[in-house]
Amino acid sequence: MEDERRLSAVVKKGLTEEGFAVDTAYDGEEGQYLAESESYDLIILDIMLPKVDGLTICKELRAKHIKTPVLMLTAKTTVEDKVAGLDSGADDYLAKPFAFLELRSRIHALIRRSKQEPSPTLTIADLLLDPIKHKVTRANREIILTPKEFSVLEILLAHKDEVVTRTMITEHVWDYNFDSMSNVVDVFVSALRRKIDKGATVKLIHTLHGVGYKISV
Repeated sequence: MEDERRLSAVVKKGLTEEGFAVDTAYDGEEGQYLAESESYDLIILDIMLPKVDGLTICKELRAKHIKTPVLMLTAKTTVEDKVAGLDSGADDYLAKPFAFLELRSRIHALIRRSKQEPSPTLTIADLLLDPIKHKVTRANREIILTPKEFSVLEILLAHKDEVVTRTMITEHVWDYNFDSMSNVVDVFVSALRRKIDKGATVKLIHTLHGVGYKISV
C-alpha cells in the first residue's frame, strides 16, 4: 500500500541520517529472505505484510535459531495483539502512529541489550565514541563526523585491536545494493583518519594493505 511505502521511506531516511545502514522489503517473502541471508543488528517487522505476515516470519526466524532482535511495528494495539507479537519471538512492540525519536531510542536499547554491553560508550586511548549521543571526542575535543564516518569508526572501535575487512565495513555501513568493488570505503577511512589522527602524537587508525583496517594504539 502507498501509505506503508511512504512510512517505510520516512523511517529509512531517518535511520540513514542517524548512521544506520538500512535494507527495506515490501512483502513478507522478501523480508524473510533478507532476515535469513544477511546479518543484521536489528529487524523492524510490520505484522500486516503481503504474502507472509510478520508473526509468521518472526516465529520461523526463531525456529531457525536466528536471534537478531525484532521490533514489531503495527497498527494493532490491543493487549492480545501485543501478546501475540511478543509470543512470536519479538523483543519489543511499537504501535502506529509513533514518534521517530521513540523508535530510535527503542532501536538503540534493543541493539545495546542484544550485545550485552554494560555501557554503550566505545573507547581506545583518548578517543571516545558515544552512539546514543552520536558524539565523538579525542583528548576531550569534540570531532564532527558525517553519519557514514561515524558508522565506520563505530565498527572499527567495536573490533579494536582486530582487523576489520572492507566487507565487514560495507555490510555495517551500506545496504546490500552497495557496489563492493568501489573504493568508497578507502575514501571514508582516509577522511576519518584525517579527523581522528591529525595532530595527534599517537596514530590510531592503521591500514593493512590487501586486508583491511585496524584501530589500535
